[in-house]
Amino acid sequence: MSWAEELLNLYERNSEIAGQIQYKEYKHNGKIERIPYVLLPPFHTTVTAQLEVIIDSDGNFLSASIVAEDDKMTIIPVTEKSGSRTAGKAPHPLCDNLQYLTGYGSEESYDLYICALEQWHLSNYTHKKVDAVYYYLKKRCLFEDLVSSKILVLDGDGKLDENVKIQNIPQEKVFIRFVIRQKLTDYILEETCWKDQTLHQAFIDYYSFMNQKKELDYLTGRMEYPTYLHSKKIRNEGDGAKLISSNDSTNFTFRGRFVSKEEAFSIGSETSQKIHNALKWIIRKQGHSFDTLEMVSWETSMARLPEWDEDTEKISSMDKTEEETSAEDDWGEDEYTEIEESNERNIVSDENMVTAKQLYQAMVGYKRQVDFTSRMLLMAFDAATSGRVSMIEYKQLEATRYLENIQNWHEHGGWIQEKFKNGRRIQYYGIPGIKEIADILYGTESGDADTVKTLRIRDKNGKRLYAEISRRLLPCIWDKRNIHYDLVQIAVNKASSPQSYAKRYNWERVLSLACSFVKKHRYEIYKEDWNVALNTNCTDRNYLYGRLLAVADRIEYRTFDKEGDGGRITNAKRYMSVFARRPFETWQLIEESIQPYLNKLNVNERKYYENIIDSICQLFEVDSFMDNDPLDGRYLLGFHSQSFEFKNYKTKEMEEA
Repeated sequence: MSWAEELLNLYERNSEIAGQIQYKEYKHNGKIERIPYVLLPPFHTTVTAQLEVIIDSDGNFLSASIVAEDDKMTIIPVTEKSGSRTAGKAPHPLCDNLQYLTGYGSEESYDLYICALEQWHLSNYTHKKVDAVYYYLKKRCLFEDLVSSKILVLDGDGKLDENVKIQNIPQEKVFIRFVIRQKLTDYILEETCWKDQTLHQAFIDYYSFMNQKKELDYLTGRMEYPTYLHSKKIRNEGDGAKLISSNDSTNFTFRGRFVSKEEAFSIGSETSQKIHNALKWIIRKQGHSFDTLEMVSWETSMARLPEWDEDTEKISSMDKTEEETSAEDDWGEDEYTEIEESNERNIVSDENMVTAKQLYQAMVGYKRQVDFTSRMLLMAFDAATSGRVSMIEYKQLEATRYLENIQNWHEHGGWIQEKFKNGRRIQYYGIPGIKEIADILYGTESGDADTVKTLRIRDKNGKRLYAEISRRLLPCIWDKRNIHYDLVQIAVNKASSPQSYAKRYNWERVLSLACSFVKKHRYEIYKEDWNVALNTNCTDRNYLYGRLLAVADRIEYRTFDKEGDGGRITNAKRYMSVFARRPFETWQLIEESIQPYLNKLNVNERKYYENIIDSICQLFEVDSFMDNDPLDGRYLLGFHSQSFEFKNYKTKEMEEA
């Protein structure tokens, strides 16, 4: 199916919740906040209201108040012109700003509004709330009621005080919504206009009746009232860019093949509304923003499948609800828990670590939710200007194939990773999420020596890097394409410079990502399988040199005074970048530098490390050991595996050496 058909189907499958405001939770400054979103009915939009006026069903004023900060989203009916209005006068059918409802500053605006409302009120598709608002506004007492309620403030000349604002909005531009208070003799199930689905349907029926002229809808093949003014607010509520537009009649948007825009393309008004409303709803529900780039993916039956940009630990944790997941792992600026010194050694034990087996079990569980007809869809949108947005990516896969490709990415890039979760530093086997990968590759530390924080892209212009990394890794995950070698090299080069990081934890994250990328690259190009478990039989020159470097690092680290030397970097890490370029020459310097530290160890421990060095050297071929050519990324695999062995296992050889 085309992307338009998919969005139309998405709307129809979820039409029963149209008009119901939902909430997405996310973490901000350590607190859980809720962001409203809604699947809009056709011919409706959302606005931010500042004032709320309460009247009864006979149109009598009861009270007025300023809308609470967390309750501003308001669903209102719109016409084709009012929904796209900028500078022209085009009143909304029911709720609008002060100028249209009172005529303040423009009698013409009020006349246009009340005339349109009267037509709806007198039609066969009116509603009790429409009648109540019409009766009230026809009296032209709203302005005085707001002043007497001390909502609006006048100056000495009886005009609105220009120095007074309501929620940072000038008084003359405030948007007003209505609540119809129930009377004992009336039956009004929902008092608020913006939440009443019967009112929504009344306007849909009325607007469809008013637009009798029908033409062929090129998308559905049905006869519908055509529209050439399509929705805005696609990526967010402040987005003025349009996805579909045909207002260029002077250049070559359609000229050369067609005489008019009507010949080029025709979309039914209701179809356009449903397509755009479905897109806006799914983006707000589960889309991810990267500067001006917006990406969203979903499964056709709305099954909760893993998102392609998540890390392995999150995908493997199947016991979370959608709300818990959103609150914990939202892609906002406050996603990551800041690292505290007191948590540095609070790492879970290996038996609690997320493993490859758990990933496999999770994927089996996901596959049970889908059938052979289920599909996974992805759309990405970006804008070069403020007026036009383009769809730069559209993908669809069978859901089972999508899950297989996700599993392939996390298995073939699987390595020991660490992250902070719920205030704890945890380990998992897999690969980080896309945003974390971008932070690791291009992020920087912040703070002074005592308050260094996690890696993050902090430059405002640098946020485009999130979009760039997402676009480049998307085909690697969705289509099983090979990982870009330049990204592998960036990770390897950064991991080879541990002295560049003030916090050891940050460098360890870089090292783990580099190992994941190297492992995946070697599998894709050479079909090599590399594992975290130390391979004591591997004779690869790069791997062996990496092991030697890890032993030298461990020897010096074992002599540290944990209180006085805890933050000091070893000579092995200090020489790491040079070692990667000239291993044989640099190893001689490192080997000499570790002798004083070997002498500080007790006899058994010294013999233990000397025996390991000897066993590694015996695996070298003489020529490969003396080869001073640069090492490739496999030396990091050897370094990490040997270090992980030291870090996590106590061996009898060390105790009995």
